[in-house]
Amino acid sequence: MRQFMALGRFAALLAGVAAITALYTLVLQVNPTTVALTYLVGILFVASTWGLVEATVASIAAVLCFNFFFLPPVGTLTIADPQNWVAFVAFLVTAIVASQLSGRARRRELDAAARQRDLERLYALSRSLLLSEGRATTPGAIARHVADAFELQTVGVYDQRADVSSWAGARERSDLDDRMREVARRGTSVKDPSGIIVTSIQLGGAPIGSVAVSEHRLDDTVLQSVANLVAIGLERARAVEATARAEAARESSELRATVLDALAHEFKTPLTAMKAASSDLLSTTSSEPRTKELSAIIDEEADRLGALVTDAVQMLRIDAGDFVVRPGRYRLAPVVDAALKRFEHHLDGHHVVNHVAGDIEIDADASLLSLALRQLLDNALKYSPAASTIEVAARGSGDDIELEVRNSGSTIPERDLTRLFERFYRGAAAGHIAGTGMGLAIVQQIARAHGGNVSVTSSPRDGTAFTLSLPRTGVPA
Repeated sequence: MRQFMALGRFAALLAGVAAITALYTLVLQVNPTTVALTYLVGILFVASTWGLVEATVASIAAVLCFNFFFLPPVGTLTIADPQNWVAFVAFLVTAIVASQLSGRARRRELDAAARQRDLERLYALSRSLLLSEGRATTPGAIARHVADAFELQTVGVYDQRADVSSWAGARERSDLDDRMREVARRGTSVKDPSGIIVTSIQLGGAPIGSVAVSEHRLDDTVLQSVANLVAIGLERARAVEATARAEAARESSELRATVLDALAHEFKTPLTAMKAASSDLLSTTSSEPRTKELSAIIDEEADRLGALVTDAVQMLRIDAGDFVVRPGRYRLAPVVDAALKRFEHHLDGHHVVNHVAGDIEIDADASLLSLALRQLLDNALKYSPAASTIEVAARGSGDDIELEVRNSGSTIPERDLTRLFERFYRGAAAGHIAGTGMGLAIVQQIARAHGGNVSVTSSPRDGTAFTLSLPRTGVPA
């Protein structure tokens, strides 16, 4: 098709030169200067309309006709008069230079139009990617947006994190999926023998996938811009997905908290009856010693079970973000003593040492601080060998109070240290130890709600220490 169009243009320009020649040889009788100027106008028209190559061909044809038909001796390609040689050379140089200049101007105009068109397409692509909703930023949708914006026959997008390739356009090339994976892994660009260009997609200097497009007058700059927009689209899709997951998790946590609230009410009704009965048995002086001992056990365990139900509801509310910090001025030692008392019958041979001084005060929510401390103590009891020592200490560090729970019998592998505070994460040492993986995440949320943080250190020599660092005075709004 292009060859036929080119032949048509050359035929038209030669016909134009022939028409000018016929006009001045058969109809009008004018001097050679007028003929030369007419030829020059025609050459400029060809250059501005079609380009440099066509204008050069028109210049050569016009020079030959000008020499043959208008410069003596007419009818030959020779020139007798030296003055005519000057006129002929001037016309030749003027025609070629004018065609060159006009052709360059035409090229610049076409290049500017192409850049403008590419910018408009890139703008349309960016709008379609950034303003799309929901699943409109999946790899398949992104590929369709690119194909529509640039009118491409083939577009493929590979998401490395999801290991998914999607294609759009009139011709899909799923046979290039492996090539796209390889390009994404290496962070390079390749051109398939069939004319498909595959280039890597990078975000923050790291490859996150690749994009394949059929060759369609896309220069490297435009192709790289398309790749950058596709990278933004993929990252936006992941952000939307993460937001949806977070919202679903929040709603799930709220639902769990609501259900557990109802269950807690149902649990506490019989617990209240059990507590009343055990208290009545303990207050009866006529009871046998064995009966009093069993009643005391029932009474203590009813209190413990009620406290566990309360803690479970509170932890789910904290996990859902449905809690408020109510700070007050407290001495730290009574809060620590109350937390330790909850474990005094369940130490399983552990030796607990309390180093918290009685004069340390802190602005905090006592119930939340107690819950965080109980989670750290429960964690230390679960993951340290029986008969090992667990130490609780507090110290002032500038404007902060650091509360530390240390066990001397166990260590945490290096690979687990950075993930211990993730929700539901349980390290390699968890094994068959009971737990949900929520305790340390709850501790971290409580610390952050107070404007503090929690950290962990672990070594074979010093054991494992969790440090809860809270501001000594004041809780941030």
